[in-house]
Amino acid sequence: MGTTATANGSVSFWYSAIGLPEPRPALDGSAEADVCVVGGGYTGLWTAYYLKKAVPGLRVTVLEQRFCGYGASGRNGGWLYNGFAGRGVFARKYGRPGAIAMQRAMDASVDEVIAVCAAEGIEADIARGGVMEVARTPAQVRRLKAYVEQEHSFGETDQVLLSAAEAAERIDVAGALGGSWTPHGARIQPAKLARGLARVVEAMGVTVHEGTTVTAVLPGRPGKDGGPGAPARAVTDRGTVSARFVLRATEGFTAALRGEKRSWLPMNSSMVVTEPLPAAFWDAAGWSGREVLGDMAHAYMYAQRTADDRIALGGRGVPYRFGSRTDSDGTTAQRTVDQLRAILVDFFPGAAEARIDHAWSGVLGVPRDWCSTVDLDRATGLGLAGGYVGSGVTTTNLAGRTLRDLVLRELGESGGGSGGADTGLTRLPWVGHRVRAWEPEPLRWIGVHGMYAAYHAADRQERGGRAATSPIARAADLVSGRH
Repeated sequence: MGTTATANGSVSFWYSAIGLPEPRPALDGSAEADVCVVGGGYTGLWTAYYLKKAVPGLRVTVLEQRFCGYGASGRNGGWLYNGFAGRGVFARKYGRPGAIAMQRAMDASVDEVIAVCAAEGIEADIARGGVMEVARTPAQVRRLKAYVEQEHSFGETDQVLLSAAEAAERIDVAGALGGSWTPHGARIQPAKLARGLARVVEAMGVTVHEGTTVTAVLPGRPGKDGGPGAPARAVTDRGTVSARFVLRATEGFTAALRGEKRSWLPMNSSMVVTEPLPAAFWDAAGWSGREVLGDMAHAYMYAQRTADDRIALGGRGVPYRFGSRTDSDGTTAQRTVDQLRAILVDFFPGAAEARIDHAWSGVLGVPRDWCSTVDLDRATGLGLAGGYVGSGVTTTNLAGRTLRDLVLRELGESGGGSGGADTGLTRLPWVGHRVRAWEPEPLRWIGVHGMYAAYHAADRQERGGRAATSPIARAADLVSGRH
C-alpha cells in the first residue's frame, strides 16, 4: 500500500498523462486588439472561441501568464455538470424565475460543451454518465432529500432520489444509505479539454500569448464631444495591450492583479489519483456508467473513474494560504494526501492496497457571497467572469457565451454591425451581479480556516450518530455567507 504519492505537483496528473504543451510566444512589446482576454483557462478560451465564431474578423488576443489551462482548468476534478454557484442568492435577490432560467441555461451548457467538442474534434475523454451523490449518515440522508426537492423546485426534475440498493447498483460505495442521480453531467479529462480549446481558437485566428503576466487591467474612457476616447488596457511584464474591451478571466489568480487583492479569494483544492485498478475491483465496485461521484458531507469529496480505470478523488485539504497567495506547481502536503487516501479507502475498501500515483493542488475563485458573476461595463470597456466556487467546468462555457453577447451588444450600439440588443443570456441574473470585498487579513485567513474546521467538526458529529444537520455547520454557513 502506497502512502506517499509517486508524483506530487507538476501541475496535475492530467498534464503528466498527456505532457505539458509547447509554449506559445510571449507578448513582444505593446499591441492593439478589439478584445483582449486576460487568462487562458476555460473562461478565456470559450470567450475567444464564441467571439471569433460570431465575428470572424474581430481581433481577439488572449494573454496567459504560464500556459493555457495552467490553473484550475487543467487541475480540476473533471466534472462537466449543471451545478453553479449562487442559485439560492440569485433567487432571493432577483426572483425565482431568473434563477430557474439560469438552471436551464446550465443544463443546456452541458450539452453545448459536448457538442462543441464533437464538432471541433476535441478529444477530452468525455463519458456522459451523469452525476451521482451519496449520503452515508442519517443527517446526510436528510440533506440529500432536501437537495433533490430543491433541485425539482428549480426545474431540475431529472434529478432522482435513489435508495441504498439503487445507489449500490450504480456505484457500490461502502456505507451508502442512499443517493441521487441526474443525467446532466459527464466525466472529462480537464487538460485535454484545455489543450483542445487552445488549439481550436488559435486555428480560428485568435492571438494567444503565453508566458505573459498581466499586472493590471486599466479602464478606458469615452471621448468628449463625440471624439475618440482612450481604450482599456491590459498592462503586462512584456508590454501593454490596448483594446476596446479587456475581459478579466483570471478566477483563482485574480488577487494578483493590482487593486483586486480582496475581490475573489483563492480557495485551495487538492486531488489524488490511484494507479489503474484491476477488473476485479471494478466488478465489485461497479461504476460502469462512468458517473462523476460526490457526497453530502459538509467538507465534501468529488471523484471520477478515469478513462484508464483509475479513481481521481479530491477535497479541500489546506483551504487557503495567508494573504491570498497561490502555489506554483501544485505540490500538496503529505497530510492532505493522507486525508484524501483515507476518504478513498473509506468509500472503497477494495482500493486499500492501491498505489497513489499522483497528488496535486490548485486554486479556485470564491467571491464573498459565493456567487459566480459575469459583467461588462460599457463606459470603461472592462468585463469579467468568474467566481465559480469549484463549479466552473460547465459554467465557464455559459460565461464565454454570455460575454460574447455582452460584447456584441456594445459593438452593435457603437456601429460595429453585430448585436445591439439583449439576449436570453444577457438577461440572466448573474449578469452585473455585484458583491462586497473580502475582509482584510488576518480576518480572511481566520474566517476561512475556522469555517472548514467547523465543517469537519460537523461531519464528525454526524458520523457519530447525529440524525440532523449539525448546528455547527449551520452556524458556519451563516457566518460565511454560503447560503
